[in-house]
Amino acid sequence: MGPQDFRDAMAGVCAPVTIVTAAEHGTPYGVTVSAFASLSLRPPMVSVALNRSSDVLRHILATGRFGVNVLSGEQDGPARTFARRLPDRFAASGAPWTYDHGLPRLTDAPGWLVCDLRSAVEGGDHLLLLGDVTHVRTSRAAPLVYGHRTFGTHSAFAR
Repeated sequence: MGPQDFRDAMAGVCAPVTIVTAAEHGTPYGVTVSAFASLSLRPPMVSVALNRSSDVLRHILATGRFGVNVLSGEQDGPARTFARRLPDRFAASGAPWTYDHGLPRLTDAPGWLVCDLRSAVEGGDHLLLLGDVTHVRTSRAAPLVYGHRTFGTHSAFAR
């Protein structure tokens, strides 16, 4: 098995699409992440996996906090923008942003979680961040998912 075989196998697994954000010294940072999951109800926790070379990861480790913007099925534009290496993803996205609990939040994202970093676990070329959720905001909207290298939404919402 080679790396491409593994990538192709994982492409068939649909994943939620989020933009994970951090802020340090008044500067916002963000990146598209599909390796996101709920972890615990008591206490409320989530997990996020970030590549070790991620600029955002460096700022999360420095500040001990991160935000998770859970995207709707109509927000593939910001997802694509934050997946690219750009000098200012926030300006390039054309999406409305604000600060919420000191972290950059996509104003119209249907899901928003504020997290305190509990720990970072080694995971090959990634670090798995375990976060304590301290604030949540949610609304019901068709979620953006990523599968077979394509953005879409859950089939029940697509009807």
